[in-house]
Amino acid sequence: MTLAPPAASTSDASPPFLLIRNLVKEFDGVRAVDDISVGINKGEIFALLGSSGCGKSTLLRMLAGFETPTAGSITLAGQDIGNVPPYQRPINMMFQSYALFPHLTVWDNVAFGLRRDGLPADEVASRVEKMLAQVQLSSYGKRKPHQLSGGQQQRVALARSLAKRPQLLLLDEPLGALDKKLRERTQIELVNIIEQVGVTCVMVTHDQDEAMSMATRIAVMSEGRILQVGAPGEIYETPNCRFVADFIGSVNMFEGRITVDEPDHVVIATQEVAHYVNHGITGTMGMAVSVAVRPEKIGLQVEPPSPQQRASVAEHDYNSAQGVIAAIAYFGNETHYRVRLDGGMELKVTRTNAARHQSTRLEREQRVYVWWDGADIVVLTR
Repeated sequence: MTLAPPAASTSDASPPFLLIRNLVKEFDGVRAVDDISVGINKGEIFALLGSSGCGKSTLLRMLAGFETPTAGSITLAGQDIGNVPPYQRPINMMFQSYALFPHLTVWDNVAFGLRRDGLPADEVASRVEKMLAQVQLSSYGKRKPHQLSGGQQQRVALARSLAKRPQLLLLDEPLGALDKKLRERTQIELVNIIEQVGVTCVMVTHDQDEAMSMATRIAVMSEGRILQVGAPGEIYETPNCRFVADFIGSVNMFEGRITVDEPDHVVIATQEVAHYVNHGITGTMGMAVSVAVRPEKIGLQVEPPSPQQRASVAEHDYNSAQGVIAAIAYFGNETHYRVRLDGGMELKVTRTNAARHQSTRLEREQRVYVWWDGADIVVLTR
């Protein structure tokens, strides 16, 4: 658990639109999904985030009805759908492969599900035209899927999924087939379309950036369990365990023990540095803890940090160290440094390249100071 103050709840007083309670799925006695309970609000884009094999796709398939839960319940809009077959659920699922029919035009791909449901021809036409306009493909209706780019195929698949007006939209690695630049652009388009339609969405992804940029809330999963649920900023800034801190973004992790325990601060001694944590937490003297500091929170400079830079720390012995730059990686908008501290640990530091020409250029093997604010430290006990 984190020793940082808990973040405010994002849920409201109304019951969740989708309620998952004590859900379990076993395969040959092994739990792929292990007693998961979570509520998802109407209109949310909710991301299940985790590495391969963590159970997120199995959970999604149970929501769709493609897998039967071993135990637990799934309630959608107040109705238990655990025994409802997939084709009768007010749910549509969009797969990573898009699963478009290659022999059908874009128009007929979007119309396919509506025709199978027996809707009148004029109703089918109205919905197809509306959805193609929604995804900005009105002029592409007569093309075949192979005549479209990857991003356009993705929007056709989304239009087909939304044409049936599902209460719940499931996305399985929706942008996994796209290259990085197209994926970033499509993330924004996809969120805009989903929000305009107003559908509730649950998406599965292993891509942290995708979850952070698209989701209203994120559930971080590992070994069949949900470790933390929260808004992207909450997950990033106040992770509740080592796994979440390490899985979301980049982090520097120190191991130490609490040596000072006061109502408004604690001091944690680690092999490399003493950490002064100044956000009113309480631990137990001698407790073993982990200290997490994000790379972008760390100052890096040739000269010692000034008193103004260190204003939040009572003594200059805390939250700072000296070392040598071991590696530099330039990424255009930012530069990543690895600083080898005198104690041997390598620290990851990120600096934004705000100016086109930096006034002070740092070089490999240069001796530097690193420092961070006590308010930017997250203390973890598990």
